[in-house]
Amino acid sequence: MSEKEQAKELQKKLASEGVEYCYATYVDVHGVSKTKCVPISHLAHMMGGSELFTVGALEGMGLVGPHFDECAAVPDLASATVLPWDKRYCWFASDMYFHGEPYSNCSRVILKRATDKAARKKLVFNLGIEPEFYVLRREGDMLAPLQSETFHGPTPAYDLHQISMAGPFLEELTRYVEGLGWGLYSFDQEGGRGQFEIDFGYADALTTADRLTFFRFMVKTIARKHGAVASFMPKPFSNDFRSGAHHNMSLMDMETRENLFDATVRPVGELAKSYGLEATDDTLHFVGGLLDHAQALCALTCPSYNSYKGLIAQGEMPDMSWAPVLKAYGRNNRSAMLRLPMNRPCIENRAPDMSANFYLSAAMSLYAGLDGLERKVDPGQPLNDNLYLSRDVRSQAGSLRRLPRTLLEASDALEESEFARSALGDEFVDIFVAQKRKEWDAQFYMVTKTERDRYLTFV
Repeated sequence: MSEKEQAKELQKKLASEGVEYCYATYVDVHGVSKTKCVPISHLAHMMGGSELFTVGALEGMGLVGPHFDECAAVPDLASATVLPWDKRYCWFASDMYFHGEPYSNCSRVILKRATDKAARKKLVFNLGIEPEFYVLRREGDMLAPLQSETFHGPTPAYDLHQISMAGPFLEELTRYVEGLGWGLYSFDQEGGRGQFEIDFGYADALTTADRLTFFRFMVKTIARKHGAVASFMPKPFSNDFRSGAHHNMSLMDMETRENLFDATVRPVGELAKSYGLEATDDTLHFVGGLLDHAQALCALTCPSYNSYKGLIAQGEMPDMSWAPVLKAYGRNNRSAMLRLPMNRPCIENRAPDMSANFYLSAAMSLYAGLDGLERKVDPGQPLNDNLYLSRDVRSQAGSLRRLPRTLLEASDALEESEFARSALGDEFVDIFVAQKRKEWDAQFYMVTKTERDRYLTFV
């Protein structure tokens, strides 16, 4: 069946289920969703690229200037998602096309290029992301945690009373997640006041990136319905936990369906044995690639000015941050950038946060890991102790290197990375870096009240 015929069949099916409108949605460089809405009767036309966007008018999309032609948003029919809270609407993830070809600076197109490279090696890149976020209610001009009763103590993590008070919001959200068939298996009160984590199953990277993009839309919509504000800002409060988005990565052999990182079905590697690890050597080579490109990768996994206020050991928090600060890996070590979890055969990157454009973070992660496999990179000895306590987290000496301290450092690393340029394209890297430098300048040169209070009469 042709795509046009598939679109007509889906149009008929959705209309019979009561769908009246369709969103053709893509994301800008920040991962922020953009869309046009069409009536269900126009779905087949939308599939043909009827909906045009002047992307040069948006931040970080290229084609800047009134003389450039528009891009068309072409929906992926497989991504069709009827809104659980309003079944008159169906959401689609879309690829941008320019002059009839996939637009090279579209985030979703960039991820598809990366997964196509893996497919040529007969590999599927599977990804699970652990989304953390804050839900806050307004108290006058201030924002307070969703729960009306204040938690007293260092952290409300896993607190029964706190999660039960958030019940009406969480019940609606998790009911929708489960109804969408994403494999909901856990949700909890996280370490921050008003912070939550919703965990659902992993999938191929494109599906997961689509789901996380829709998830942010869904969380914000439901929070608004409950008179609250949902925030995916990485570090909204200096004395509370950041909102991470840990990436749990694995590779599946298309022919055998085996997970290359699963040492219970594939041999424990000689390299792994030399480090006392129950892991495959493919796992360690993938780790090696991620570590080799960690500085540039950070620009995509932690892409906001605020992100780097979260990549700290403690700061103003009462205890450790649980966020990575060193370019390192370890066996089940939550203080390292990369963790080999004891309960699942994957590699967990603990650096990404909830401000990420998940198409870009997934694409660069895959490219970096495949590079490690191709070059059989040795990641070195795992670091299995508490890196917050036993090592100087400010160290730049030897092989132990700190992750970027600022968005400027990370952006510089991305700009200087020949590997990133070959993987993502020169034009995209230049667009992304220019956008992030503009973001850095806008924040860095601003003089705040806190600075004036400290320095106005200091000398």
